Amino acid sequence: MKRDIVVNKFVIKFANINGTGSASANKLFAKAIFRLGVPISPKNIFPSNIQGLPTWYEVRVNENGFLGRRGGIDIMVAMNPQSMERDIKELDKGGYFIYDNTKGIPPELMRDDIDIIGLPLTDACRKMYDDPRKRQLFRNVMYVGALAALLDMEKEIFHQLISDQFRGKTKLIEPNIQALEAGYNLAKETYNCPISYRIERRDNVGNKILIDGNEACGLGAVYGGATVSAWYPITPSTSVIDNFARYVRKFRMDPETGQKNYAIVQAEDELAAIGMVIGASWNGARAFTATSGPGLSLMNEFLGLAYFAEIPTVLIDVQRAGPSTGMPTRTQQSDVLAAAYASHGDTKHICLYPSTPKECFEYTATAFDLAERFQTPVLVMSDLDLGMNDNMSEPMEWAPDRTYDRGKVHTREDLENLTERYGRYQDVDGDGIPYRTYPGTHPTKGAFFTRGTSKDEFAIYTEIGGKYIENMDRLQKKWKTAANTVPKPIIRKTAKPCTIGVIHYGTSEASTLEALHHLNSLHGISLDSMGIQAFPFSDEVEQFINEHEYVFVVEQNRDAQMRTLLINEFDFEPDRLVPLLHYDGSPITARYIRHEIRDWILQTTTSPRRRSRFY
Repeated sequence: MKRDIVVNKFVIKFANINGTGSASANKLFAKAIFRLGVPISPKNIFPSNIQGLPTWYEVRVNENGFLGRRGGIDIMVAMNPQSMERDIKELDKGGYFIYDNTKGIPPELMRDDIDIIGLPLTDACRKMYDDPRKRQLFRNVMYVGALAALLDMEKEIFHQLISDQFRGKTKLIEPNIQALEAGYNLAKETYNCPISYRIERRDNVGNKILIDGNEACGLGAVYGGATVSAWYPITPSTSVIDNFARYVRKFRMDPETGQKNYAIVQAEDELAAIGMVIGASWNGARAFTATSGPGLSLMNEFLGLAYFAEIPTVLIDVQRAGPSTGMPTRTQQSDVLAAAYASHGDTKHICLYPSTPKECFEYTATAFDLAERFQTPVLVMSDLDLGMNDNMSEPMEWAPDRTYDRGKVHTREDLENLTERYGRYQDVDGDGIPYRTYPGTHPTKGAFFTRGTSKDEFAIYTEIGGKYIENMDRLQKKWKTAANTVPKPIIRKTAKPCTIGVIHYGTSEASTLEALHHLNSLHGISLDSMGIQAFPFSDEVEQFINEHEYVFVVEQNRDAQMRTLLINEFDFEPDRLVPLLHYDGSPITARYIRHEIRDWILQTTTSPRRRSRFY
């Protein structure tokens, strides 16, 4: 079929078997495009077992810098016979299906609306290698070499990356380059290269880096002053602590004594982990833990203690698909309500919603300031898509004059100069935030019992209803104070006034912004948007919704949790907030958002509008 040449704009997907070493080859391909100055957005889709099941790796290539998941596949590299039926069906019309034709495609799977490229990779590996493991590993490198030929990529960039990857392991460089060249030559001999999709060098990356959100969170915790971490391993949050450990070994060692100025404890379970964090924070350390949905559920009671006893606590929640064990290696934004109101009774917790690795870094560091300033738990709400996938990001930044906000802490001198009785839970300044002390600050002044039970302003146990109300009202006052301090929403307005807005948060941002761009350029539909960055909601959130007749709320869960949170906090009419939901465990796509909003608007031509079909 006659085709137009498409340069630096396509989606390619690799279908492999988990545990075969394909991940490093797929990342080699993605990094090569990035090195050529072309923006990419890789997504690793892997099973929760160790090996043997299908795994996929999807790379969005877009020189204009759209980094959300687009939707649709243009090139499928099918190296797994188990998933071939699914993979060939997923390919868009006019796409390329590249497979190892050592074994052919069953006739019933053939399609006449795509191009099929067969490469005898397994046969080639049998001739080149005697060792079965080498055949498996180098077949992956060979298909990367074949793609270099098919996409007309610069081979030298792969040579550089292989040399970088195996620096210090010289014996591994030559055989990997040999396998790459073999795949390149095989494609040249087998097919008329290049195909209609091409990669050309650009300068559209600038100073951006590739980093995953979990690494950014780990680094943010170090820069945020954390010295203690207690955790229990759980997918997809484990690498937050792994990265924290890697960085503290570099930045938290005493240069004179060689002693560690940090403590990392792998607890026996999530309950113990959050308890240790609360204890360390109570003692004045900056401490944190990282978990996912099941761990958050277990930590609820301790989060209620930290809220009511007013102890700074930082928790990084890398969300995954639930409920229960759910899909441990799939992404969702499904802990929104569980985090916001964690624990029984009347509790509200500060939540931060990063959408990029840079925000993971910044919001993790900021979480420690907020936790100590407001003496309360702060939850950083990442997810698997952001946490475990490489993302193109602005470099992390830290102002050299930035200082930590330790909040209201009485020093020994402060306590010595007090003329009135110290009240741990006394609202001295009218903002709802009391003064605390670190244990051992003064030999005779400032002591108090930290209670999870009802108490008066002097931390003395009481069951007098009036005193309980005073305390709960003060906590609510503190909450309202926090609303003016947490990160503000990011509002983007169109040139002309419009009656419909769109709300997004976290990893729904990139795909939503791309969808809005294409709604405007392709359909003439211009909509205002707001990216929510934090809970409690500031006045700007309420104002944005009030300015629009209808507002879409884009989120990745079944029950419209952010929409529920907005209605609960502001008492909006439910019909005004239109849920746009995606929850199959894959990252939401720009194509899906665009089609859903366009169809809703086209179907709704009179006011008052009909109920959305998304309900």
